[in-house]
Amino acid sequence: MADKRDYYDVLGISKSASEDEIKKAYRKLAKQYHPDVNKAPDAEAKFKEINEAYEVLSDPQKKATYDQYGHAGMDGFGSSGFSSGFSGMNMDDLGDIFSSFMGGMGGFSGFNFGGSSSSRRNGPIKGDNRYMSMDIDFLDAVHGVDKLVNLNVDKKCTHCDGTGAASKSDIETCPTCRGSGRVVRQSRTPFGVVQQQSVCPDCHGSGKHVKKICPYCHGEGYNSIKEQVEVSIPAGINSGQQVRLSGYGDRGENGGPNGDLYIEIRVKPHKYFTRDGNNIHISVPISSVDATLGTTVDVPTAYGDVELTIPAGTQPGQLLRLKGYGIKDLRTKNVGDQYVEVQIEIPKKLTREEKELYEKLSNRKKESVFEKFKKSFK
Repeated sequence: MADKRDYYDVLGISKSASEDEIKKAYRKLAKQYHPDVNKAPDAEAKFKEINEAYEVLSDPQKKATYDQYGHAGMDGFGSSGFSSGFSGMNMDDLGDIFSSFMGGMGGFSGFNFGGSSSSRRNGPIKGDNRYMSMDIDFLDAVHGVDKLVNLNVDKKCTHCDGTGAASKSDIETCPTCRGSGRVVRQSRTPFGVVQQQSVCPDCHGSGKHVKKICPYCHGEGYNSIKEQVEVSIPAGINSGQQVRLSGYGDRGENGGPNGDLYIEIRVKPHKYFTRDGNNIHISVPISSVDATLGTTVDVPTAYGDVELTIPAGTQPGQLLRLKGYGIKDLRTKNVGDQYVEVQIEIPKKLTREEKELYEKLSNRKKESVFEKFKKSFK
Protein backbone atom coordinates (compact mmCIF):
# COMPACT_ATOMS: atom_id res chain seq x y z
CA MET A 1 0.00 0.00 0.00
CA ALA A 2 2.91 2.33 0.70
CA ASP A 3 4.00 2.02 -2.95
CA LYS A 4 0.67 3.26 -4.32
CA ARG A 5 0.60 6.72 -5.84
CA ASP A 6 -1.96 9.27 -4.76
CA TYR A 7 -5.06 8.84 -6.94
CA TYR A 8 -5.24 12.57 -7.67
CA ASP A 9 -1.61 12.51 -8.87
CA VAL A 10 -2.38 9.49 -11.05
CA LEU A 11 -5.10 11.44 -12.91
CA GLY A 12 -3.16 14.72 -12.76
CA ILE A 13 -5.93 16.66 -11.02
CA SER A 14 -6.36 18.65 -7.82
CA LYS A 15 -8.45 17.53 -4.85
CA SER A 16 -11.00 20.24 -5.70
CA ALA A 17 -11.57 18.83 -9.19
CA SER A 18 -15.22 18.55 -10.27
CA GLU A 19 -16.89 15.38 -11.55
CA ASP A 20 -16.48 16.62 -15.13
CA GLU A 21 -12.77 17.33 -14.61
CA ILE A 22 -12.21 13.86 -13.12
CA LYS A 23 -14.02 12.27 -16.04
CA LYS A 24 -12.12 14.28 -18.67
CA ALA A 25 -8.75 13.52 -17.09
CA TYR A 26 -9.57 9.80 -16.93
CA ARG A 27 -10.76 9.54 -20.53
CA LYS A 28 -7.66 11.34 -21.81
CA LEU A 29 -5.27 9.06 -19.92
CA ALA A 30 -7.24 5.90 -20.68
CA LYS A 31 -6.95 6.59 -24.41
CA GLN A 32 -3.25 7.37 -24.05
CA TYR A 33 -2.24 4.26 -22.11
CA HIS A 34 -4.64 1.57 -23.32
CA PRO A 35 -2.47 -1.51 -24.07
CA ASP A 36 -4.10 -1.96 -27.48
CA VAL A 37 -2.80 1.46 -28.50
CA ASN A 38 0.27 2.08 -26.36
CA LYS A 39 2.89 -0.65 -26.77
CA ALA A 40 5.24 0.71 -24.11
CA PRO A 41 6.30 -1.92 -21.53
CA ASP A 42 4.66 -0.03 -18.67
CA ALA A 43 1.44 0.92 -20.53
CA GLU A 44 -0.64 -1.90 -19.06
CA ALA A 45 0.47 -1.10 -15.50
CA LYS A 46 -0.32 2.59 -15.96
CA PHE A 47 -3.70 1.75 -17.52
CA LYS A 48 -4.50 -0.41 -14.51
CA GLU A 49 -3.45 2.38 -12.15
CA ILE A 50 -5.57 4.95 -14.04
CA ASN A 51 -8.68 2.71 -13.89
CA GLU A 52 -8.20 2.08 -10.18
CA ALA A 53 -7.91 5.82 -9.47
CA TYR A 54 -11.01 6.63 -11.53
CA GLU A 55 -13.03 3.84 -9.94
CA VAL A 56 -12.50 5.49 -6.54
CA LEU A 57 -12.67 9.20 -7.42
CA SER A 58 -15.76 8.85 -9.63
CA ASP A 59 -17.72 7.27 -6.78
CA PRO A 60 -18.79 9.95 -4.22
CA GLN A 61 -18.77 7.48 -1.28
CA LYS A 62 -15.39 6.00 -2.14
CA LYS A 63 -13.95 9.44 -2.86
CA ALA A 64 -15.08 10.79 0.53
CA THR A 65 -13.52 7.81 2.30
CA TYR A 66 -10.30 8.13 0.32
CA ASP A 67 -10.07 11.87 1.04
CA GLN A 68 -10.31 11.14 4.76
CA TYR A 69 -8.28 7.94 5.15
CA GLY A 70 -6.22 7.60 1.95
CA HIS A 71 -5.43 4.17 0.54
CA ALA A 72 -6.00 2.58 3.94
CA GLY A 73 -9.68 3.43 3.72
CA MET A 74 -10.09 1.52 0.45
CA ASP A 75 -9.63 -1.93 2.00
CA GLY A 76 -13.25 -2.09 3.00
CA PHE A 77 -14.41 -1.37 -0.56
CA GLY A 78 -12.30 -4.07 -2.15
CA SER A 79 -11.17 -1.79 -4.96
CA SER A 80 -10.56 -4.04 -7.92
CA GLY A 81 -8.69 -1.75 -10.26
CA PHE A 82 -7.83 -3.30 -13.64
CA SER A 83 -8.45 -6.85 -12.54
CA SER A 84 -12.19 -6.20 -12.53
CA GLY A 85 -12.10 -4.95 -16.09
CA PHE A 86 -13.96 -1.71 -16.60
CA SER A 87 -16.29 -1.97 -13.60
CA GLY A 88 -15.77 1.66 -12.63
CA MET A 89 -16.40 2.99 -16.13
CA ASN A 90 -19.52 4.33 -17.77
CA MET A 91 -20.19 2.17 -20.85
CA ASP A 92 -20.68 5.23 -23.02
CA ASP A 93 -17.21 6.38 -21.98
CA LEU A 94 -15.84 2.96 -22.84
CA GLY A 95 -17.45 3.07 -26.27
CA ASP A 96 -15.94 6.49 -26.96
CA ILE A 97 -12.50 5.32 -25.86
CA PHE A 98 -12.56 2.25 -28.07
CA SER A 99 -13.97 4.11 -31.05
CA SER A 100 -11.29 6.78 -30.74
CA PHE A 101 -8.44 4.36 -31.34
CA MET A 102 -10.23 1.62 -33.32
CA GLY A 103 -11.78 4.04 -35.81
CA GLY A 104 -14.90 1.90 -35.94
CA MET A 105 -12.91 -0.96 -37.53
CA GLY A 106 -13.64 -4.62 -37.85
CA GLY A 107 -15.36 -6.46 -35.02
CA PHE A 108 -15.89 -3.35 -32.90
CA SER A 109 -18.21 -1.78 -35.48
CA GLY A 110 -20.96 -4.20 -34.48
CA PHE A 111 -20.72 -3.68 -30.73
CA ASN A 112 -23.18 -1.51 -28.84
CA PHE A 113 -21.55 -0.07 -25.71
CA GLY A 114 -24.52 0.65 -23.47
CA GLY A 115 -26.96 1.02 -26.34
CA SER A 116 -27.41 4.77 -25.76
CA SER A 117 -24.63 6.40 -27.74
CA SER A 118 -26.90 8.00 -30.33
CA SER A 119 -29.47 9.20 -27.83
CA ARG A 120 -26.71 10.56 -25.61
CA ARG A 121 -25.23 12.57 -28.46
CA ASN A 122 -28.61 13.80 -29.65
CA GLY A 123 -29.98 14.61 -26.21
CA PRO A 124 -29.28 17.73 -24.17
CA ILE A 125 -25.61 18.03 -23.15
CA LYS A 126 -24.42 20.28 -20.35
CA GLY A 127 -21.85 22.89 -21.35
CA ASP A 128 -18.25 22.96 -20.15
CA ASN A 129 -17.28 24.78 -16.97
CA ARG A 130 -15.44 28.08 -17.06
CA TYR A 131 -12.78 29.37 -14.68
CA MET A 132 -11.59 32.78 -13.55
CA SER A 133 -9.78 34.29 -10.57
CA MET A 134 -10.60 37.14 -8.22
CA ASP A 135 -8.40 39.11 -5.80
CA ILE A 136 -9.87 40.13 -2.44
CA ASP A 137 -8.49 41.86 0.66
CA PHE A 138 -7.40 39.92 3.74
CA LEU A 139 -10.16 41.31 5.95
CA ASP A 140 -12.79 40.54 3.28
CA ALA A 141 -11.65 36.92 3.40
CA VAL A 142 -12.04 36.93 7.20
CA HIS A 143 -15.53 38.46 7.27
CA GLY A 144 -16.89 37.44 3.86
CA VAL A 145 -17.91 39.89 1.17
CA ASP A 146 -20.23 40.30 -1.82
CA LYS A 147 -18.57 41.32 -5.09
CA LEU A 148 -20.10 42.38 -8.39
CA VAL A 149 -18.59 40.93 -11.57
CA ASN A 150 -19.45 41.67 -15.19
CA LEU A 151 -19.88 38.49 -17.24
CA ASN A 152 -20.57 37.64 -20.86
CA VAL A 153 -22.84 34.62 -20.89
CA ASP A 154 -24.76 32.67 -23.54
CA LYS A 155 -28.27 32.05 -22.23
CA LYS A 156 -30.80 29.66 -23.69
CA CYS A 157 -33.33 31.48 -25.84
CA THR A 158 -36.54 31.68 -23.86
CA HIS A 159 -38.69 31.81 -27.00
CA CYS A 160 -37.50 28.55 -28.62
CA ASP A 161 -36.16 26.89 -25.44
CA GLY A 162 -32.79 26.41 -27.11
CA THR A 163 -34.04 24.53 -30.18
CA GLY A 164 -33.33 27.36 -32.63
CA ALA A 165 -36.73 26.78 -34.30
CA ALA A 166 -39.57 29.26 -34.68
CA SER A 167 -42.01 26.64 -33.36
CA LYS A 168 -42.11 22.98 -32.45
CA SER A 169 -43.68 22.16 -35.80
CA ASP A 170 -40.59 23.54 -37.53
CA ILE A 171 -38.41 20.74 -36.08
CA GLU A 172 -38.11 17.56 -38.11
CA THR A 173 -35.80 14.55 -38.23
CA CYS A 174 -32.58 15.17 -40.15
CA PRO A 175 -32.92 13.36 -43.51
CA THR A 176 -29.17 12.85 -43.85
CA CYS A 177 -28.56 10.87 -40.64
CA ARG A 178 -32.21 9.92 -40.00
CA GLY A 179 -32.04 11.35 -36.51
CA SER A 180 -28.93 9.51 -35.31
CA GLY A 181 -26.64 12.53 -35.48
CA ARG A 182 -23.95 10.32 -37.03
CA VAL A 183 -23.12 9.21 -40.54
CA VAL A 184 -21.28 6.00 -41.40
CA ARG A 185 -18.90 5.70 -44.32
CA GLN A 186 -17.34 2.50 -45.63
CA SER A 187 -14.05 2.24 -47.45
CA ARG A 188 -12.05 -0.69 -48.76
CA THR A 189 -8.49 -1.19 -47.52
CA PRO A 190 -5.94 -4.02 -47.86
CA PHE A 191 -7.25 -5.19 -44.47
CA GLY A 192 -10.89 -5.33 -45.56
CA VAL A 193 -13.86 -2.97 -45.28
CA VAL A 194 -13.47 -0.22 -42.71
CA GLN A 195 -16.43 1.61 -41.24
CA GLN A 196 -15.90 5.13 -39.97
CA GLN A 197 -18.43 7.17 -38.05
CA SER A 198 -18.48 10.96 -37.97
CA VAL A 199 -20.81 13.76 -36.92
CA CYS A 200 -23.55 14.47 -39.39
CA PRO A 201 -22.46 17.49 -41.48
CA ASP A 202 -26.02 18.77 -41.90
CA CYS A 203 -27.41 18.70 -38.35
CA HIS A 204 -24.02 18.77 -36.55
CA GLY A 205 -24.98 15.82 -34.38
CA SER A 206 -28.37 17.04 -33.19
CA GLY A 207 -30.36 14.64 -35.37
CA LYS A 208 -32.81 17.45 -36.09
CA HIS A 209 -33.50 19.71 -39.04
CA VAL A 210 -35.06 23.15 -38.54
CA LYS A 211 -37.36 24.35 -41.32
CA LYS A 212 -37.86 27.87 -39.95
CA ILE A 213 -35.40 29.44 -37.53
CA CYS A 214 -36.32 31.33 -34.37
CA PRO A 215 -36.42 35.09 -35.07
CA TYR A 216 -35.25 35.95 -31.53
CA CYS A 217 -31.98 34.01 -31.57
CA HIS A 218 -31.63 33.66 -35.36
CA GLY A 219 -31.55 29.88 -35.08
CA GLU A 220 -28.67 29.77 -32.60
CA GLY A 221 -30.78 28.58 -29.67
CA TYR A 222 -29.15 31.08 -27.34
CA ASN A 223 -28.53 34.79 -26.87
CA SER A 224 -25.25 36.35 -25.75
CA ILE A 225 -25.79 38.90 -23.01
CA LYS A 226 -23.73 40.96 -20.60
CA GLU A 227 -24.81 40.53 -17.01
CA GLN A 228 -23.66 41.94 -13.68
CA VAL A 229 -23.67 39.14 -11.15
CA GLU A 230 -23.23 39.32 -7.36
CA VAL A 231 -20.71 36.81 -6.02
CA SER A 232 -21.08 35.91 -2.34
CA ILE A 233 -17.68 35.04 -0.87
CA PRO A 234 -18.06 33.22 2.46
CA ALA A 235 -16.24 34.23 5.63
CA GLY A 236 -13.08 32.19 6.18
CA ILE A 237 -12.25 31.49 2.54
CA ASN A 238 -8.56 30.98 1.79
CA SER A 239 -6.39 31.56 -1.25
CA GLY A 240 -6.85 28.84 -3.87
CA GLN A 241 -10.39 27.94 -2.84
CA GLN A 242 -13.22 28.35 -5.33
CA VAL A 243 -16.71 29.82 -5.45
CA ARG A 244 -19.18 28.29 -7.93
CA LEU A 245 -21.75 30.21 -9.95
CA SER A 246 -24.21 27.71 -11.35
CA GLY A 247 -25.17 28.17 -15.00
CA TYR A 248 -22.55 30.77 -15.91
CA GLY A 249 -20.24 28.42 -17.80
CA ASP A 250 -20.19 27.60 -21.51
CA ARG A 251 -23.51 26.99 -23.19
CA GLY A 252 -24.85 23.47 -23.54
CA GLU A 253 -25.63 21.55 -26.70
CA ASN A 254 -28.98 20.44 -28.06
CA GLY A 255 -30.80 22.59 -25.53
CA GLY A 256 -28.69 21.38 -22.61
CA PRO A 257 -27.96 23.63 -19.61
CA ASN A 258 -24.91 25.83 -19.30
CA GLY A 259 -21.89 24.66 -17.39
CA ASP A 260 -20.80 26.41 -14.20
CA LEU A 261 -18.34 29.20 -13.51
CA TYR A 262 -15.66 28.51 -10.89
CA ILE A 263 -13.98 31.58 -9.39
CA GLU A 264 -10.63 30.96 -7.71
CA ILE A 265 -10.12 33.35 -4.81
CA ARG A 266 -6.73 34.95 -4.27
CA VAL A 267 -6.36 36.71 -0.91
CA LYS A 268 -4.02 39.69 -0.94
CA PRO A 269 -1.46 39.84 1.90
CA HIS A 270 -2.12 42.19 4.82
CA LYS A 271 0.45 44.68 6.08
CA TYR A 272 0.38 43.30 9.64
CA PHE A 273 -1.81 40.19 9.82
CA THR A 274 -0.72 36.77 8.56
CA ARG A 275 -2.83 33.62 8.37
CA ASP A 276 -1.90 30.17 9.70
CA GLY A 277 -4.79 27.80 9.12
CA ASN A 278 -7.68 29.42 10.99
CA ASN A 279 -5.37 31.43 13.26
CA ILE A 280 -4.14 34.98 12.74
CA HIS A 281 -0.67 36.16 13.75
CA ILE A 282 0.52 39.70 14.41
CA SER A 283 3.73 41.19 15.87
CA VAL A 284 3.48 44.18 18.22
CA PRO A 285 6.37 46.28 19.55
CA ILE A 286 6.74 47.22 23.23
CA SER A 287 9.52 48.87 25.20
CA SER A 288 11.95 46.96 27.37
CA VAL A 289 10.51 48.73 30.42
CA ASP A 290 6.95 47.55 29.59
CA ALA A 291 8.24 44.02 28.99
CA THR A 292 10.02 44.04 32.35
CA LEU A 293 7.28 45.63 34.44
CA GLY A 294 4.25 44.45 32.45
CA THR A 295 1.59 46.61 30.83
CA THR A 296 -1.78 46.63 29.06
CA VAL A 297 -2.11 47.42 25.34
CA ASP A 298 -4.95 47.65 22.81
CA VAL A 299 -4.00 45.12 20.12
CA PRO A 300 -5.45 45.39 16.58
CA THR A 301 -7.51 42.36 15.50
CA ALA A 302 -9.65 41.61 12.46
CA TYR A 303 -12.63 42.57 14.64
CA GLY A 304 -11.27 45.80 16.15
CA ASP A 305 -8.91 46.65 19.02
CA VAL A 306 -8.83 44.22 21.94
CA GLU A 307 -7.21 44.84 25.33
CA LEU A 308 -4.28 42.51 26.02
CA THR A 309 -2.30 42.21 29.25
CA ILE A 310 1.47 41.93 28.78
CA PRO A 311 2.71 40.11 31.89
CA ALA A 312 5.83 41.29 33.74
CA GLY A 313 8.99 39.59 32.52
CA THR A 314 7.72 39.00 28.97
CA GLN A 315 10.53 37.80 26.70
CA PRO A 316 11.25 38.76 23.07
CA GLY A 317 9.25 36.64 20.61
CA GLN A 318 6.85 35.38 23.28
CA LEU A 319 3.38 34.49 21.94
CA LEU A 320 0.23 35.63 23.72
CA ARG A 321 -3.18 34.30 22.65
CA LEU A 322 -6.45 36.11 22.05
CA LYS A 323 -8.99 33.27 21.98
CA GLY A 324 -11.71 33.42 19.34
CA TYR A 325 -10.24 36.31 17.34
CA GLY A 326 -9.09 34.19 14.40
CA ILE A 327 -10.87 33.00 11.25
CA LYS A 328 -14.11 31.02 10.93
CA ASP A 329 -13.70 27.51 9.51
CA LEU A 330 -15.74 27.06 6.33
CA ARG A 331 -16.95 23.58 7.30
CA THR A 332 -17.24 23.52 11.09
CA LYS A 333 -17.83 27.26 11.63
CA ASN A 334 -15.40 27.11 14.57
CA VAL A 335 -13.31 30.26 14.97
CA GLY A 336 -9.55 30.18 15.41
CA ASP A 337 -7.42 32.41 17.65
CA GLN A 338 -5.13 35.38 17.22
CA TYR A 339 -1.54 35.04 18.39
CA VAL A 340 0.38 38.16 19.36
CA GLU A 341 4.16 37.98 19.09
CA VAL A 342 5.89 40.46 21.37
CA GLN A 343 8.78 42.38 19.83
CA ILE A 344 10.85 44.26 22.41
CA GLU A 345 12.40 47.44 21.04
CA ILE A 346 15.65 48.75 22.53
CA PRO A 347 15.99 52.53 22.18
CA LYS A 348 18.93 53.67 20.04
CA LYS A 349 19.01 57.14 21.59
CA LEU A 350 18.36 58.12 25.22
CA THR A 351 17.63 61.42 26.86
CA ARG A 352 19.99 62.49 29.62
CA GLU A 353 17.41 61.59 32.23
CA GLU A 354 16.84 58.13 30.72
CA LYS A 355 20.56 57.50 30.54
CA GLU A 356 20.99 58.40 34.21
CA LEU A 357 18.19 56.03 35.20
CA TYR A 358 19.73 53.16 33.24
CA GLU A 359 23.14 53.84 34.81
CA LYS A 360 21.66 53.82 38.30
CA LEU A 361 19.92 50.54 37.54
CA SER A 362 23.14 49.06 36.20
CA ASN A 363 25.18 50.14 39.26
CA ARG A 364 22.65 48.57 41.63
CA LYS A 365 23.07 45.13 40.11
CA LYS A 366 25.63 42.94 41.79
CA GLU A 367 26.16 40.71 38.78
CA SER A 368 25.32 41.33 35.11
CA VAL A 369 23.40 38.90 32.92
CA PHE A 370 26.50 38.25 30.84
CA GLU A 371 28.61 37.49 33.92
CA LYS A 372 26.06 34.86 34.97
CA PHE A 373 26.30 33.36 31.51
CA LYS A 374 30.10 33.21 31.68
CA LYS A 375 30.03 31.54 35.08
CA SER A 376 27.96 28.69 33.66
CA PHE A 377 30.99 27.68 31.54
CA LYS A 378 33.26 27.21 34.56
